[in-house]
Amino acid sequence: MPTIQLGEPNLPLTTLVALSRLGSRIALSKSSRARVQASRQVVERAVLAGATMYGINTGFGKLAGVRIPDAQLAQLQKNLLLSHATGVGTPLRIEQSRLAFALRIHNLALGYSGVRPQLLAQAMALFNADLVPVIPSQGSVGASGDLAPLSHMALPLIGHGEVHAGDRVISGAKALQQIGREPLVLREKEGLALINGTQIMTAIGCLAVHEALLVSKCADLACAMTVEGLRGSEKPFQARLHAVRAHPGQWATADNLRRLLAGSKIMPSHADCAKVQDAYSLRCAPQVHGAAKDGIRYALEVLVTEANSVTDNPLVFPDGAVVSGGNFHGQPVSQAMDFLAIAVSTLANISERRIEQMVNPDISGLPPFLAKNPGLESGFMIAHVVAASLASENKTLAHPSSVDTIPTSANREDHVSMGVTAARHADQVVSNTSKVLGIELLCAAQALDLGGTLKPGAGVAAAYRVLRQKVAELDGDRFMAPDLAAAERLVRDGSLVAAAEKKVGALAV
Repeated sequence: MPTIQLGEPNLPLTTLVALSRLGSRIALSKSSRARVQASRQVVERAVLAGATMYGINTGFGKLAGVRIPDAQLAQLQKNLLLSHATGVGTPLRIEQSRLAFALRIHNLALGYSGVRPQLLAQAMALFNADLVPVIPSQGSVGASGDLAPLSHMALPLIGHGEVHAGDRVISGAKALQQIGREPLVLREKEGLALINGTQIMTAIGCLAVHEALLVSKCADLACAMTVEGLRGSEKPFQARLHAVRAHPGQWATADNLRRLLAGSKIMPSHADCAKVQDAYSLRCAPQVHGAAKDGIRYALEVLVTEANSVTDNPLVFPDGAVVSGGNFHGQPVSQAMDFLAIAVSTLANISERRIEQMVNPDISGLPPFLAKNPGLESGFMIAHVVAASLASENKTLAHPSSVDTIPTSANREDHVSMGVTAARHADQVVSNTSKVLGIELLCAAQALDLGGTLKPGAGVAAAYRVLRQKVAELDGDRFMAPDLAAAERLVRDGSLVAAAEKKVGALAV
């Protein structure tokens, strides 16, 4: 991978995702190094002048009014990390932790935090050696920064905490020894600069948005295959119908469906059948999938903006001002993550309804539960139950976290965002929805197999072939859990969408 330059506020989502991958390498731009040095000089001049400044020579939160003697300022910063590293729960996935680490380095490298270049060098040395801090997933309320998890992220810099080293977890002290570096002795402002920010919620959110964009394409693909399998109508996807309701996501979905179905031999074969209208889960897919796309794109815009923003406090400006504010407050990200969870939950909801359309013989015209020998065999009966379970779970996860708040720090921090909770929930919703879509695709492929030899549209046919390379047609009941897992992998790794796009061009989101 090429080295990624941090410290300039222009990183797109593709670069952010690349930063999450092991093997990526980072460096600072020349202008970034100059800004970092200038920012540090402001802090050092202020300390020499004896000024009292929050986070530099005072306590924190409710203790901001306590002035700390100069001789104890280094201990103050170390104490901050040690006392705030109180995260709990399952650790973040390595790619989430790695991106959070990169985002914090990027944030500091923008040059408004007053840290020394040595701190950035220490962090970059760990990152470039693929030594990723172990970060608990729970414990942040999403304001004053993601304090507890970011403290765990920062501990290895000073020889504490733990890091992922390949498939092992080692101590922060051992990680530094491994790359030939001594524990960093923190100076004024540096401990606070490491933990005051929204990088945990932003990292989780960026990767969830990246997956959601792919899931939204796969939802269109699954719908197109279901339309073919159920002998549904393509008329509701006509361009003129969507031109008069110009929501961009709706238009994009209808266009995707038209292209995926183009060239189908199945569609004209039942053009004169007795059906008048399809169920909403087929007919209204452009409207429903489209609204989800619009929500996902909103989350994308917010997350990329946040990833390239300065979320430290206080901020150090080139004119010498050190200003306390609230850029660490995660409300923009929290709301966007709630919106993402709602949008992607909708894709699972409508997918589950299309599965019902296929497995229910009173609706489908196909054998019950798509079984070859119904009664003796249960077919996709319980696969549908799994989809229903996941769609229902999404509804609880989509309850908005951003409207909740609970005062902390003796009521000084009296409104918080719950942004990490919102991001974690959105991430789980995306994962659940990938599973539901995998089940729909398995059912739709089975419906095609049961429906005869007519060929579906080129995009659908390409995805069908890739699916069948991994999962055979259901010809009698078998252990089905591996089939569901394989279908989910094909959704999440992009194989099905890539196969369809090779035939019909890039699908819109």
